[in-house]
Amino acid sequence: MRYAALAFRLLFLSIACYLLWFLAFEYSPADPLGFQPPFFLWIIDTINLFIHEAGHLFFRLFGQTLYFLGGSLTQCLIPLVLAIVTWREKPHQAAYPLFWCGENLVNVSVYVADAPYKNLKLIKEGLIHDWHWLLSEHLDWAEPLALALRGLGLIVCLISVGAMGYYAFIRFRE
Repeated sequence: MRYAALAFRLLFLSIACYLLWFLAFEYSPADPLGFQPPFFLWIIDTINLFIHEAGHLFFRLFGQTLYFLGGSLTQCLIPLVLAIVTWREKPHQAAYPLFWCGENLVNVSVYVADAPYKNLKLIKEGLIHDWHWLLSEHLDWAEPLALALRGLGLIVCLISVGAMGYYAFIRFRE
Protein backbone atom coordinates (compact mmCIF):
# COMPACT_ATOMS: atom_id res chain seq x y z
CA MET A 1 0.00 0.00 0.00
CA ARG A 2 2.90 2.30 0.76
CA TYR A 3 4.22 1.94 -2.79
CA ALA A 4 0.80 2.64 -4.29
CA ALA A 5 0.54 5.86 -2.26
CA LEU A 6 4.03 6.86 -3.39
CA ALA A 7 3.15 6.12 -7.02
CA PHE A 8 0.01 8.25 -6.71
CA ARG A 9 1.95 11.15 -5.16
CA LEU A 10 4.66 10.89 -7.81
CA LEU A 11 2.00 10.89 -10.53
CA PHE A 12 0.55 14.11 -9.12
CA LEU A 13 4.06 15.53 -8.80
CA SER A 14 4.76 14.70 -12.45
CA ILE A 15 1.54 16.37 -13.57
CA ALA A 16 2.31 19.43 -11.44
CA CYS A 17 5.85 19.64 -12.90
CA TYR A 18 4.45 19.48 -16.43
CA LEU A 19 1.82 22.12 -15.65
CA LEU A 20 4.45 24.36 -14.05
CA TRP A 21 6.59 24.04 -17.18
CA PHE A 22 3.54 24.79 -19.34
CA LEU A 23 2.60 27.84 -17.24
CA ALA A 24 6.15 29.16 -17.40
CA PHE A 25 6.84 28.65 -21.11
CA GLU A 26 3.68 27.89 -23.09
CA TYR A 27 0.75 29.58 -21.30
CA SER A 28 -0.63 32.26 -23.61
CA PRO A 29 -4.44 32.47 -23.58
CA ALA A 30 -4.14 35.87 -25.27
CA ASP A 31 -3.57 33.90 -28.50
CA PRO A 32 -6.94 32.12 -28.89
CA LEU A 33 -6.02 30.36 -32.15
CA GLY A 34 -2.70 28.92 -31.02
CA PHE A 35 -3.55 28.26 -27.38
CA GLN A 36 -4.27 24.61 -26.59
CA PRO A 37 -3.85 24.05 -22.84
CA PRO A 38 -3.53 20.57 -21.38
CA PHE A 39 -6.94 19.10 -20.55
CA PHE A 40 -6.33 19.30 -16.79
CA LEU A 41 -5.44 22.99 -17.06
CA TRP A 42 -8.48 23.64 -19.25
CA ILE A 43 -10.69 22.10 -16.53
CA ILE A 44 -9.04 24.23 -13.83
CA ASP A 45 -9.38 27.40 -15.91
CA THR A 46 -13.06 26.67 -16.57
CA ILE A 47 -13.65 26.31 -12.83
CA ASN A 48 -11.63 29.50 -12.29
CA LEU A 49 -13.91 31.36 -14.70
CA PHE A 50 -17.02 30.39 -12.72
CA ILE A 51 -15.34 31.40 -9.46
CA HIS A 52 -14.22 34.70 -11.04
CA GLU A 53 -17.76 35.54 -12.15
CA ALA A 54 -19.20 34.55 -8.75
CA GLY A 55 -16.71 36.96 -7.16
CA HIS A 56 -18.25 39.80 -9.14
CA LEU A 57 -21.69 38.89 -7.83
CA PHE A 58 -20.48 38.76 -4.24
CA PHE A 59 -18.44 41.99 -4.38
CA ARG A 60 -21.20 43.91 -6.19
CA LEU A 61 -22.46 44.88 -2.72
CA PHE A 62 -19.26 46.78 -1.89
CA GLY A 63 -19.06 49.38 -4.64
CA GLN A 64 -17.82 49.58 -8.20
CA THR A 65 -14.08 49.26 -7.54
CA LEU A 66 -14.47 46.09 -5.46
CA TYR A 67 -17.02 44.82 -7.98
CA PHE A 68 -14.41 44.95 -10.77
CA LEU A 69 -11.59 43.70 -8.53
CA GLY A 70 -13.78 41.04 -6.90
CA GLY A 71 -13.61 38.52 -9.73
CA SER A 72 -9.83 38.27 -9.78
CA LEU A 73 -9.63 38.61 -6.00
CA THR A 74 -12.07 35.74 -5.40
CA GLN A 75 -10.36 33.64 -8.05
CA CYS A 76 -7.06 33.89 -6.13
CA LEU A 77 -8.39 33.93 -2.56
CA ILE A 78 -10.50 30.76 -2.67
CA PRO A 79 -7.54 28.45 -3.41
CA LEU A 80 -5.38 30.39 -0.92
CA VAL A 81 -7.96 29.99 1.85
CA LEU A 82 -8.34 26.32 0.91
CA ALA A 83 -4.54 25.90 1.16
CA ILE A 84 -4.50 27.55 4.61
CA VAL A 85 -7.38 25.42 5.90
CA THR A 86 -5.77 22.28 4.46
CA TRP A 87 -2.41 23.23 6.00
CA ARG A 88 -4.03 23.41 9.44
CA GLU A 89 -5.63 19.97 9.10
CA LYS A 90 -3.31 17.99 6.80
CA PRO A 91 -0.12 19.91 5.97
CA HIS A 92 1.05 17.26 3.52
CA GLN A 93 -1.94 18.01 1.27
CA ALA A 94 -1.74 21.82 1.29
CA ALA A 95 0.54 21.86 -1.76
CA TYR A 96 -2.34 20.96 -4.10
CA PRO A 97 -4.56 24.00 -3.45
CA LEU A 98 -1.39 26.10 -3.23
CA PHE A 99 -0.53 25.07 -6.79
CA TRP A 100 -4.06 26.06 -7.81
CA CYS A 101 -3.52 29.47 -6.19
CA GLY A 102 -0.29 29.97 -8.14
CA GLU A 103 -1.98 28.93 -11.37
CA ASN A 104 -4.70 31.49 -10.69
CA LEU A 105 -2.12 34.24 -10.22
CA VAL A 106 -0.61 33.37 -13.61
CA ASN A 107 -4.11 33.31 -15.11
CA VAL A 108 -4.98 36.73 -13.67
CA SER A 109 -1.64 38.12 -14.90
CA VAL A 110 -2.75 37.47 -18.49
CA TYR A 111 -5.96 39.41 -17.84
CA VAL A 112 -4.03 42.30 -16.27
CA ALA A 113 -1.52 42.41 -19.15
CA ASP A 114 -4.41 42.67 -21.61
CA ALA A 115 -5.87 45.78 -19.91
CA PRO A 116 -4.40 48.35 -22.34
CA TYR A 117 -5.31 46.32 -25.43
CA LYS A 118 -8.60 44.58 -24.54
CA ASN A 119 -7.84 41.72 -26.95
CA LEU A 120 -8.97 38.84 -24.72
CA LYS A 121 -12.33 37.39 -25.56
CA LEU A 122 -14.70 38.03 -22.65
CA ILE A 123 -17.66 35.78 -21.87
CA LYS A 124 -20.03 38.14 -23.71
CA GLU A 125 -19.72 40.96 -26.23
CA GLY A 126 -19.92 44.48 -24.83
CA LEU A 127 -18.74 43.69 -21.30
CA ILE A 128 -16.28 45.97 -19.52
CA HIS A 129 -12.76 44.59 -19.17
CA ASP A 130 -12.20 44.51 -15.36
CA TRP A 131 -8.54 45.45 -15.41
CA HIS A 132 -8.96 48.10 -18.10
CA TRP A 133 -11.50 49.77 -15.83
CA LEU A 134 -9.36 49.32 -12.70
CA LEU A 135 -6.20 50.66 -14.36
CA SER A 136 -7.90 53.18 -16.65
CA GLU A 137 -5.91 56.08 -15.21
CA HIS A 138 -2.66 54.07 -15.15
CA LEU A 139 -2.73 51.63 -18.06
CA ASP A 140 1.07 51.82 -18.15
CA TRP A 141 1.04 49.90 -14.84
CA ALA A 142 -0.59 46.87 -16.49
CA GLU A 143 2.62 45.25 -17.75
CA PRO A 144 4.68 45.59 -14.55
CA LEU A 145 1.72 44.43 -12.44
CA ALA A 146 1.13 41.47 -14.76
CA LEU A 147 4.81 40.51 -14.62
CA ALA A 148 4.76 40.67 -10.81
CA LEU A 149 1.61 38.52 -10.62
CA ARG A 150 3.03 36.02 -13.12
CA GLY A 151 6.33 35.82 -11.23
CA LEU A 152 4.56 35.39 -7.89
CA GLY A 153 2.29 32.73 -9.38
CA LEU A 154 5.21 30.76 -10.79
CA ILE A 155 7.07 31.00 -7.47
CA VAL A 156 3.98 29.75 -5.60
CA CYS A 157 3.67 26.86 -8.08
CA LEU A 158 7.37 26.05 -7.71
CA ILE A 159 7.08 26.04 -3.90
CA SER A 160 4.03 23.81 -4.24
CA VAL A 161 5.87 21.34 -6.49
CA GLY A 162 8.76 21.30 -4.02
CA ALA A 163 6.36 20.61 -1.16
CA MET A 164 4.70 17.80 -3.13
CA GLY A 165 8.08 16.16 -3.67
CA TYR A 166 9.15 16.69 -0.07
CA TYR A 167 5.97 15.24 1.39
CA ALA A 168 5.97 12.31 -1.07
CA PHE A 169 9.45 11.40 0.21
CA ILE A 170 8.62 11.99 3.89
CA ARG A 171 5.34 10.07 3.77
CA PHE A 172 7.05 7.16 2.02
CA ARG A 173 9.71 6.94 4.74
CA GLU A 174 7.13 6.87 7.56
